[in-house]
Amino acid sequence: MTVRHLLADDDLTAAEQSQVLDLAAALKADRHAEQPLAGPRSVAIIFDKPTLRTQLSFTTGVAELGGYPMVVDGNLAQIGTRESIADVARVVGRQVSAIVWRTHGQDRLQEMADHVDVPVVNALTDDYHPCQLLADLLTIREHKGSTAGRTIAYVGDGANNMAHSYLLACALAGMHVRIGTPASHQPSADVLARAERIAGEEAGSVLVTDDPTAAVAGADVVATDTWVSMGMEGEKGDRTGQTSPFAPFAVTTHLLGHAAADAIVLHCLPAYRGLEIAADVIDGPHSVVWDEAENRLHAQKALLTFLLRASS
Repeated sequence: MTVRHLLADDDLTAAEQSQVLDLAAALKADRHAEQPLAGPRSVAIIFDKPTLRTQLSFTTGVAELGGYPMVVDGNLAQIGTRESIADVARVVGRQVSAIVWRTHGQDRLQEMADHVDVPVVNALTDDYHPCQLLADLLTIREHKGSTAGRTIAYVGDGANNMAHSYLLACALAGMHVRIGTPASHQPSADVLARAERIAGEEAGSVLVTDDPTAAVAGADVVATDTWVSMGMEGEKGDRTGQTSPFAPFAVTTHLLGHAAADAIVLHCLPAYRGLEIAADVIDGPHSVVWDEAENRLHAQKALLTFLLRASS
């Protein structure tokens, strides 16, 4: 039996990503059209990190697919501390049809996948946030008609999980991906190399620059994320103070003015108005963040349906 996982964005091919997005659009139009979890079959949804949108969208989504969302408090379970990840996987994998895990190290997710015969989904790790990118691409499709040939500019912390996922997922979608970030916060060399290879295959491109204006110039989509990711709270002063290296990369009306006149603005939330994004931008006419947040539900339902079918 072949089991398909989504541990990183490029676990999908370009064609598979497009298939998932097509299905997501269909499920948004008819939320109960697919019932792959009818029974109900259970999906373990494990949280080691704080969550709102991920918990809301996955629990709602599993229920709408006919299943039972089994929410597990990862801090209570102490996976990898109280008992090994491998042993937890052997227990959980026999009782559920899929595992969704929001955790820290990518190696934890990989070890879980190595010891189960059901799909494992990355609901966010320190390295990637692939479910968010499926929602973002669905949102871009809705507002721009397509992704291929479009330019997306992500500005902020180029070394975090969102930057990595924008590089990989948007390259798969045939987009021109620009990362605007301080020279001190560059994306992983491995992720960048993978994105460049994919972009070459899908008629896209990749650019990393420390010039925020060059990053957003003429862009169809402008995206950002918090400058203080989970686990970096101890660095908050350095990242948000007056001497923050990220300050020039804040999505203000002025910076957005360099993008295309009809550019849309994405933010995975939670947002900190006055830091990475101005209030008049996130609450303004270019912002599509509420559509983006809703689309987590539809994209993840489509992803689970795809992985379950591909693993049967």
